[in-house]
Amino acid sequence: MFIEVVKSKIHRVTVTEANLNYIGSITIDEDLLDAANIIPNEKVSIVDNNNGERFETYVIKGERGSGVVCLNGAAARKVQPGDVIIVMSYALMDFEEAKRFKPSVIFPDTATNKLVR
Repeated sequence: MFIEVVKSKIHRVTVTEANLNYIGSITIDEDLLDAANIIPNEKVSIVDNNNGERFETYVIKGERGSGVVCLNGAAARKVQPGDVIIVMSYALMDFEEAKRFKPSVIFPDTATNKLVR
């Protein structure tokens, strides 16, 4: 039996931009992607803590060290710059493997979107 579990989580990061006139996705600073073990084109779920919106999209790599978190295309209508969001990705794995699996979870500084070290 396989189950879907949280693989990666960027917990509480601030939206810096919302670009309606761009092909849909979320652009995320490459430093955050590396730390959370998320890759470009990976499907992610987004939860907006400010308005309760929940939706899915895919990741585009943003400039390293920029702090960028930009919702693009139709997803830009679901957030506002300044909103705090949670970004999660999931993986399918064997039930026994899932019991031992530890997801990558990071907690960036919401004022700067930089990793807290």
